[in-house]
Amino acid sequence: MLFNSAEFLIFFPLVVMAYFATPSRFRWLLLLAAGYYFYACWRVEYLALLIFSTVVDYVAGRLMASTAVPARRKMFLILSLCSNLGLLFFFKYYNFIGGSANYIADNWNLFWHLPELRVLLPVGISFYTFQSLSYTIDVYRGVMQPEKHLGIFAAFVSFFPQLVAGPIERAHSLLPQFHEEHHFSRVFLWEGLQLMLWGFVKKVAIADRLSLYVNPVYNDPGSHSPLAILVATYFFAFQIYCDFSGYSDIARGSAKIMGFDLMFNFRQPYLSQSIREFWQRWHISLSTWFRDYVYIPLGGNRNHALRNIFLTFLVSGLWHGANWTFVIWGALHGLYLVISTVTRDMRATLVEATGLNRTPRLLAALRTVTTFHLVLFGWIFFRANSIQDAITVLRKLTELPGLTAIGQPFASPADLMFVICAMGILAAASAFMRRPQMWQSSFLLRAATLSVLFWFVVTFGVFNNRQFIYFQF
Repeated sequence: MLFNSAEFLIFFPLVVMAYFATPSRFRWLLLLAAGYYFYACWRVEYLALLIFSTVVDYVAGRLMASTAVPARRKMFLILSLCSNLGLLFFFKYYNFIGGSANYIADNWNLFWHLPELRVLLPVGISFYTFQSLSYTIDVYRGVMQPEKHLGIFAAFVSFFPQLVAGPIERAHSLLPQFHEEHHFSRVFLWEGLQLMLWGFVKKVAIADRLSLYVNPVYNDPGSHSPLAILVATYFFAFQIYCDFSGYSDIARGSAKIMGFDLMFNFRQPYLSQSIREFWQRWHISLSTWFRDYVYIPLGGNRNHALRNIFLTFLVSGLWHGANWTFVIWGALHGLYLVISTVTRDMRATLVEATGLNRTPRLLAALRTVTTFHLVLFGWIFFRANSIQDAITVLRKLTELPGLTAIGQPFASPADLMFVICAMGILAAASAFMRRPQMWQSSFLLRAATLSVLFWFVVTFGVFNNRQFIYFQF
């Protein structure tokens, strides 16, 4: 089920009303049923995978708590890791690895091939397996005690607001909230509705309208002018931000109405002054996951820090998709951070020598613009359908001095003007909408804000149930 669908607009109010009408001790059962129904609306048979991960990790957590023998605890952790990562490998990476191996075999005249599996990638599998894995790893590390109630643990894994595209919540933060008694709150209702409507504005009125330009250009870059490709590249940067942060806002808002707090996943990432800061603001739940469960176990800053940074981002790129374009994208960000670390002293000396340290605002602006365009370069590989398409995009961009027409993928010039204006006000509006004091202000101001957001969605929204970009991961 998609957030931007008529089905969700019926499903969600019914769940909220039933949730507050149900006695507190049975609410886990309602949330579990809602989560399973929400997921089954996509493909009911793949619900078995979600249940399998839940049961394996619940049992592994309980078994780890039942013994103090390190070897046995590690054995149960390995059971969880192999089960979850095995599912990911089979459904997401088998054909990718097999196809790459077959390509090498063909070029080396080796007479063997791995068979291709014709299976659909289960929606959200990378998200719920990582969330469930963080639980077993934290239990193994002694960070938290295992959950004794199987039903509550299952409700945590399948919590529908963030089930298929995050935020990837930590068990020690979200699981205890299922044991709390939540009461209906008008403040939470207003705050949740505002977040949801702001998320819908980002998704259907900005991201989906930008896709009207981006998709035709990137699906056939060879047929478009250099300027059209340049504009599509800039537009994609804002499309993916609005699409993914819009999902996170809707997820946080729907959870907030029921009394649950989900973590911030985005904090105006395009205002970052370095790649390191960018990853502290972009997809925060994933970047902190890789920091805690990949980078630090590899040795973190203690041993071979540059190697660990690069490997972590390489794995992060592969997490995003079974395609070499994502591997290159992850490697680029790893390389950015490695170069940034190596040249830190040199850059500080250059700033002092040029006198930029005496104009901090100019220095901040230069750093922000540079960081954004490094990220933008990476988005080319992220969005391209293949490495060949990415090369075509880069080759076309080198021809910009001879640019011609921008192209007309938009339905009308008004659409183009709208997205340009919408992107211009995005940062300011996002900051305003998150002001907590707003919800202690007058009823009229709150009602007016929600009304304006609703009007914006209805007037400018693209209503064709376009899938969220991160559903494919």
